[in-house]
Amino acid sequence: MKPRVSIIIRTYNESKYLGKALEAVRSQNYSAGLEVLIVDSGSTDNTREIAQSFDCEIIKIAKDEFSFGRSLNRGCSNAKGDFLVFISGHCIPADNDWLKNLIQPFADDQIALVYGRQTGGSSTKFSEQQLFLKYFPKTSKIPQMGFFCNNANAAIRKSVWMELPYDEDLTGLEDMDWAKQAIARGHKIAYEADSCVIHLHEETWKKVKLRYEREAIALQRIMPEIHLSVPDFLRYFFSGVLNDWSRAIKQRKFLPLAIQCVLFRFCQYYGSYAGNHEHRRLSKAAKERYFYPR
Repeated sequence: MKPRVSIIIRTYNESKYLGKALEAVRSQNYSAGLEVLIVDSGSTDNTREIAQSFDCEIIKIAKDEFSFGRSLNRGCSNAKGDFLVFISGHCIPADNDWLKNLIQPFADDQIALVYGRQTGGSSTKFSEQQLFLKYFPKTSKIPQMGFFCNNANAAIRKSVWMELPYDEDLTGLEDMDWAKQAIARGHKIAYEADSCVIHLHEETWKKVKLRYEREAIALQRIMPEIHLSVPDFLRYFFSGVLNDWSRAIKQRKFLPLAIQCVLFRFCQYYGSYAGNHEHRRLSKAAKERYFYPR
């Protein structure tokens, strides 16, 4: 039977959480057919062995070929389902109705993309948890205004992807770029709060800065009207820190979290500022630094 849903997971050394994620996928209350595809960009741990133990199809992408959009396109082109579901290798579905709820909004034929809620775990940095609360609220929006989305927990129609593949040159935010173009073609996107994953980012401060830097570089192409000045950086940085401190105080966690909040917001906003001011053509070394996961 042809699978109705194809779940596509991009991986690079995801052995810590991949098994839990695949176990949660296997436990879904979803009666229609589904398949799971792993797009692996050169893992050196036992990521591929874990995927094989769950009978996943493994698609390999070489280091010098990798980009976020290209890896998605490889997975999509090999997928057989009518709906293409994306989940990060370090995201774990929060319950057994995650997939059913994520697919449900496609009952509206105009909806091309659905993205779900994200929350953090015990190891999630406090400031990132505040971002999850901001961007992934408990109330669904079907459809929503605007093209914000995140494919750490999302699904699209394959029929739309066939006409609109992901941009393979962007250093990030390929999901928002795709959503913007889909809306311009008359499609709609939806936010489904009842489809939730636990997103377990475990990054060094350098990786946090790099993530926001490469996303800001991509945002220049998607929304060239956005410019971050030094006063913007300072205002957002101090506002972010004070907001985090206020919430930490209310939760009686200020002392253990005070420095962490400062470091996260600095990496977030300085990375965004640096990326927003990167106008040079990316060299091969720079592309590897921004594209290739480490």
